[in-house]
Amino acid sequence: MAKSKTPAKRARINEENRLRNKAQKTKLKNAIKRYESALASNDVENAQVSLVNAISLVDKSVSKGILHKNTAARKKSALTKKFNQINQPS
Repeated sequence: MAKSKTPAKRARINEENRLRNKAQKTKLKNAIKRYESALASNDVENAQVSLVNAISLVDKSVSKGILHKNTAARKKSALTKKFNQINQPS
């Protein structure tokens, strides 16, 4: 642990930020899992709602600095691609 005030404060702030980022990432991962389970059960309506929610959380993660914008674009593209494969008109 740091001996003076400033590094000690920095350490506290870093820990708070780490926990906040971890919570946001967990929330995002859970949303993606809900979306993928809706896809697996062929529930198109629920999958569409889950997709919108997951994409929204990805965008929020970028604005908060948790994900890089290219990572977010890749995730959104993959999620949308999965939805389009299952939602093909037969």
